[in-house]
Amino acid sequence: MSQQPPPSINLHGAVDLSALAAPPPPPPNAATPEGLVTDVTEENFNDVVQQSNQVPVLVLLWQVGEGQSIQLNSTLETLVTEQRGKFVLARIDVAANPRLAQAFQVQAVPAAMAVIKGQPVPLFQGAPAAEQIRPVLDQLLQLAKENGVTGEVDAGEQPEESEEPAEPPLPPHLQAAYDAIEADDLDGAVAAFEQAIKENPADAEAAAGLAQVQLLKRIAGLDPAQVLQRATEAKAGDLDAQLPAADLEVAGGRLAEGYARLLQAVRVTAGDDRERARVRLLELFRIAPDDDPAVVKARRDLAIALY
Repeated sequence: MSQQPPPSINLHGAVDLSALAAPPPPPPNAATPEGLVTDVTEENFNDVVQQSNQVPVLVLLWQVGEGQSIQLNSTLETLVTEQRGKFVLARIDVAANPRLAQAFQVQAVPAAMAVIKGQPVPLFQGAPAAEQIRPVLDQLLQLAKENGVTGEVDAGEQPEESEEPAEPPLPPHLQAAYDAIEADDLDGAVAAFEQAIKENPADAEAAAGLAQVQLLKRIAGLDPAQVLQRATEAKAGDLDAQLPAADLEVAGGRLAEGYARLLQAVRVTAGDDRERARVRLLELFRIAPDDDPAVVKARRDLAIALY
């Protein structure tokens, strides 16, 4: 589920991320950052690179709405808040920012990295528990100190619990599903989502959750390098090779690549095989929002391929 960091992490030989950043702006005025959590795009990525000279930056590479990504985001937000300014959290939606995902060489989401003095430090993949992550952060703080990064962000005053608006509770069927995901009980999550859809066939959130969990089940235990190599060597209509490869690409945030692979399978197959490829493509559409550009384009291309 998770990839633990090596016993000793360092900056030697790290890839320089500054090439992705826009030319640095004039030196800013001495001011504290607006907050501890930032959503990063190519436009503001240079801010992350610059800030990593003063304070370690945790980078969450995630897919918005995906089960494990939601879980890891919640855990990291809690840990960053606990540290009260010793770290900041930068979140990168890999589907919306594929160049940034490629720069960090992420193979699957969710994944956690860090940036210290503009250099990336691999941490782990998956969604480990907070107790497993805390020692990693301790080690990262030590690494930052050794490289002269000892600043802190002014986290400001934390509001009283009584002042925080209470979040509305999730519907029971969704709460049961997310509880099952957190317990790594994917079969239980599937059952909860399927029950929700049975009770309300129009429940789009449950349908999306079911598609995500089924995807996680299909890719569990797969070796991405072997699967993608096999798909490259196989014919476009070899669904036993192409379907797992598309699953891994979509799970890794490479929606366009995964959709294109299945569209080609639809074009070159017929009968049951064509229907199998079409159904898998429709399932993977549910992983992303309906208005995602990759989904919009692939739906249009599918209609053309079929008719």
